[in-house]
Amino acid sequence: MRPALSTVCSLHAPLEAILADYAAGHCDAVELWLGQAEAFLEKKSPDELKDCFAMHAVVPVVASFQGGLLVSQGAARREHWQHFEKRLTLLSKLNIPVLVVAADAFGPLGPQDLSRLSMSLAEAGKRAADTGIKLAIEFDAHASFPNNLQSAVALVEDVGSPSIGLCLDWFHYTVGPSKSLDLHLLTCENLAHVQVCDIADVPREMASDSDRILPGEGGSPPQELVHALVGIAYAGAVSVELMNPQLWSVPPRQFGEIAMTALRRVLGQAAMHSG
Repeated sequence: MRPALSTVCSLHAPLEAILADYAAGHCDAVELWLGQAEAFLEKKSPDELKDCFAMHAVVPVVASFQGGLLVSQGAARREHWQHFEKRLTLLSKLNIPVLVVAADAFGPLGPQDLSRLSMSLAEAGKRAADTGIKLAIEFDAHASFPNNLQSAVALVEDVGSPSIGLCLDWFHYTVGPSKSLDLHLLTCENLAHVQVCDIADVPREMASDSDRILPGEGGSPPQELVHALVGIAYAGAVSVELMNPQLWSVPPRQFGEIAMTALRRVLGQAAMHSG
């Protein structure tokens, strides 16, 4: 497993500063938040962003996230798909192998919607394959479908594309209807990316993104997940992803140091106990 930090953890800092400070905190791999990358590219080129990664010896192992592909229609659908094509081109230039795709189907869904969702994901997989990029579909605990690990695995299996896998976000796994038994559905073939955090002491039904905290510091540490990853010899990235406004005010250098320490502790403890 490769420990990484999502740049969204330091949302208010410039991307150049995040990369420099995370590197100083012994982080050599990041999940690139695409909104921050696109803000960087308003003034600079993709080559300059690539050089920035190289200068700090930080590898962008995954990019996050692309929404709006699955059930959108009309003008909104065209806009999302055009954006998706541009991002595939960018990721190819930056040599980023994985793109997280949000399963953002909310509201009542009928048979036609489910069919459109499946066909859209298959089409997205084809376009991603043309650029050598793998898509990681991330289920959302509050979505209509899929909102749990079992349904997300079934969706990926139904589409049956080698360019489509799963993104398992521990937050959505924990607060949604997923069950511990579902972790047995994970394989090295279907799992493309993992995002971890812990959750503050609030009822799961009331937990929001602002309740995400560092792994191992709350009531829902991801040890169970990490044990499962060790069991399947998962070799991909495991990133800390926190959308907590209180943590956004922490300087990136300080955050990078404490987050990498917390992540490595969780990964190391699970590997030791599994051994």
